[in-house]
Amino acid sequence: MTRDTALVLTNLTLATMVAGNAPYGLVEDGAIVLEGGRILYAGPKGLLPDDFKGWEHEDCGGAVATPALIDCHTHLVYGGNRAKEFELRLNGASYAEIAKAGGGILSTVTATRAASEEALFEAALPRIHSFIDEGTGTIEIKSGYGLDLETELKMLRVARRLGLECPIDVVTTFLAAHAIPPEYKGNADGYIDWICTEILPAAHAEGLVDAVDAFCENIAFDAVQVSRVFEKAAALGIPVKLHAEQLSNLGGAALAAGFKALSADHLEYLDQAGVSAMAAAGTAAVILPGAFYTLRETKLPPLQELREAGVPIAIATDCNPGSSPLFSPLLAMNMACTLFRMTPEEALVGLTRNGALALGKLEDRGTLEAGKRADIALWDVESPGELAYRQGYNPLIRRFYGDDA
Repeated sequence: MTRDTALVLTNLTLATMVAGNAPYGLVEDGAIVLEGGRILYAGPKGLLPDDFKGWEHEDCGGAVATPALIDCHTHLVYGGNRAKEFELRLNGASYAEIAKAGGGILSTVTATRAASEEALFEAALPRIHSFIDEGTGTIEIKSGYGLDLETELKMLRVARRLGLECPIDVVTTFLAAHAIPPEYKGNADGYIDWICTEILPAAHAEGLVDAVDAFCENIAFDAVQVSRVFEKAAALGIPVKLHAEQLSNLGGAALAAGFKALSADHLEYLDQAGVSAMAAAGTAAVILPGAFYTLRETKLPPLQELREAGVPIAIATDCNPGSSPLFSPLLAMNMACTLFRMTPEEALVGLTRNGALALGKLEDRGTLEAGKRADIALWDVESPGELAYRQGYNPLIRRFYGDDA
């Protein structure tokens, strides 16, 4: 329920994450005013407008306040698990070899098709609460483990229900172009036709699609096939994003940029042409350290080239049952710093401001500013850099969430 009376939070250090000269947009001895699920003021307590001084105050004990975390890339709804494949990889099998042998995504497709909608919802509940418990206020959830009309809609309905029944905002992404289903083996173009003529229009008509994604890779779909899906998305007025350059370079990032995509994700094999195209289009880069770690990848995404080109860099867990069984955004921050040499500030920007940008929601969240959603996390740390420092430790004190704030 929306708070009807204003609340003034004091005795805080604010990591506003507003871009500027101060690291983290830091404000010492700060205050935040909340009302109606919105931030009315976020700044120095000494500059608190007189109108708010007589309102209810709450001493936050010196906590650090950040925007609630934003995970812009997950596959949270699925059936079964792929622990066996984890063992196979450790015994030398590659991601591509497992996929070509009928494992990988297709094994999850089998389990997800067999699960009821209620079973998928119940299985997803503890997963999504692991994110909520670590201060996440917004999470993206993709389909893509159905690869047929019935199951793709089933997954998206579950994702929508999670957003309705849990204190977190869920953004749904249609990812039927994730793999070639068994029914279309050897006929990828026919499957793309089915996506464009039936599955995507049906999901859109039911109000289940916030964005459209695809997997542009040798083991999935080529640039021409992805373009057809994106053209259909554009005709329906739906923004796009793309799994690109994870295992090889097919020019997916440049293709995505050509469609003004919200983001291109993974990007280990991204080249300078792709970087330049993304910079020109304003397409965010989403870096996924969980998949890099799990697959024991050795080729790093071109972080320095992305920085120099001014491409916004977001971080996400890529939570999924196969290549990134990661349920901790805090650990994702640590991994981004350790594996990709990102700074703690870049990591927190990646899971707040740039995470919002990668979902097309920066105007509404991702920073602590007047007018934005009251999505706020309070942490028992001395400085925001500590959030990326520890492994397996959660310093969250309290989370305010939009309409419940």
